[in-house]
Amino acid sequence: MADRYKESDYGYIRKVSGPVVVADHMAGSAMYELVRVGNDSLIGEIIRLEGDSATIQVYEETAGLTVGDVVTRTKKPLSVELGPGLMGNIFDGIQRPLKAIAQQSGDVFIPRGVACPALDQSIAWEFAPTGFKVGDRITGGDIYGIVKENTLMDHKVMLPPNARGTVTYIAPSGHYTINDEVIEIEFQGARRKYCMKQLWPVRSPRPVAQKLLADTPLLTGQRVLDALFPAVLGGTCSIPGAFGCGKTVISQALSKYSNADGVIYVGCGERGNEMAEVLMEFPQLTMTLPDGREESIMKRTCLVANTSNMPVAAREASIYTGITLAEYFRDMGYNFCMMGDSTSRWAEALREISGRLAEMPADSGYPAYLGARLASFYERAGRCLVLGAPKREGSVTIVGAVSPPGGDFSDPVTSATLAIVQVLQKEDELNEIVQLVGKDALAETDKIVLETARYIKDDYLQQNSFTKYDKYCPFYKSVEMMRNISTFHRLATAAVEKTASGNAEGARITLNLIKQRMGDVLYKLTSQKFEDPADGEDRVRSNLKALYEELVERFRAMEEEFR
Repeated sequence: MADRYKESDYGYIRKVSGPVVVADHMAGSAMYELVRVGNDSLIGEIIRLEGDSATIQVYEETAGLTVGDVVTRTKKPLSVELGPGLMGNIFDGIQRPLKAIAQQSGDVFIPRGVACPALDQSIAWEFAPTGFKVGDRITGGDIYGIVKENTLMDHKVMLPPNARGTVTYIAPSGHYTINDEVIEIEFQGARRKYCMKQLWPVRSPRPVAQKLLADTPLLTGQRVLDALFPAVLGGTCSIPGAFGCGKTVISQALSKYSNADGVIYVGCGERGNEMAEVLMEFPQLTMTLPDGREESIMKRTCLVANTSNMPVAAREASIYTGITLAEYFRDMGYNFCMMGDSTSRWAEALREISGRLAEMPADSGYPAYLGARLASFYERAGRCLVLGAPKREGSVTIVGAVSPPGGDFSDPVTSATLAIVQVLQKEDELNEIVQLVGKDALAETDKIVLETARYIKDDYLQQNSFTKYDKYCPFYKSVEMMRNISTFHRLATAAVEKTASGNAEGARITLNLIKQRMGDVLYKLTSQKFEDPADGEDRVRSNLKALYEELVERFRAMEEEFR
């Protein structure tokens, strides 16, 4: 290292406070510049400049650093490597490949100061040019080659957004590593060669041609989300909830079954055993393609693991690393989903670093800029017309889990992220009356409201993710199930209201009578979820449609009888 750097590139540690280090002799440094701290070359990032001194947040354990240790400037921002080999990989918060580090060090923990390239540089990828020839004009974002990353993903090799010129050389079809130069372009007399790998600073959003309105639903396969809380590809979603409520389960279900083209799963400050569960489960999980093939879910997933026992400062980096990876795939024309589990831990990391910087705290000790930081992260989602040719659209959907301490939804992180929505409110009001005076005191129509609410809560919203028939619920099945339940509610209410005054003999239709006469149909109504999507869409649709027609016919016959 000493051979590569001049004396002016070195600073010296004056103060160490947890993950925060203050160094002197740092004149000429830039904000968010990457530095190497101490004899172990720990990775750090400059977060404040004051005169000749720089405040650095270190992304590794700082034990053992002493006053006077050297800080080396790299004159580059914290960046990620983008290229073939991302899918199916597992990184830490600053894009160090965990599998490669485990093989290199033979240890279960990441050694301090370890340097390992993010993408495997020994793999020869099969590169196929798309039709650019020598003499053609090319601009940033143009796709000049395709690499078959795996059986699910075609990796489109693009010119970096800040490059343009005339093609003077393009590699023929063949096998190349990510460091082999595959294209050379000339602009204003200067020639530049590019390989399949790009470097991009994580804090800078990748540029797009135009932001578009999102118009395609994000189908999750979870009835409660698809029916009551629909999301769009290119939108932002939040999953708030206290500890053990199932936020991580929902995030994992989205990763497994959503209609996004791929998923970047960022475990940001969650428990290590939860991330270990993801690492063990995901490689074994398969997804069924439209042509019937079974493929590993890891082929469309990239994991960024940054658990709660890893250094606090790297949590912020892991969120930005994840969103930059998602933006890169968006630029290829894919719809990608980024899971942040959980943004609360990131906010807690901001609070800790802010405290060590002696900044003025705001609500609950969080820094005053918490809302701005959250907004700058969430606004990187969206559906876009991306740069370059061919003309294409892509989207990034952000799903952020929020874990308010003690389940307190007035927590600043939660209130900065979402507004809570009430569902099944009418049923709650009726339940209060039932607890006071009993169910028999309710009007028949109110009893039907309670019965319908029970069907919705117990038979529709409850979904067993461990069963073959219900782990994933296609949207058509969700729609047909809800149509049948709402049809029951509409017809039962109409039948009760029509005969409320009784017929010639004084007989009326009541909920109890409906249950006695139509027990078999109501049993089918509660058993809709057992229809297995594996039987095929046509069969499931016809079975649920037959139930709809039976409901209509039976209620019509009952009304005829009591007319």
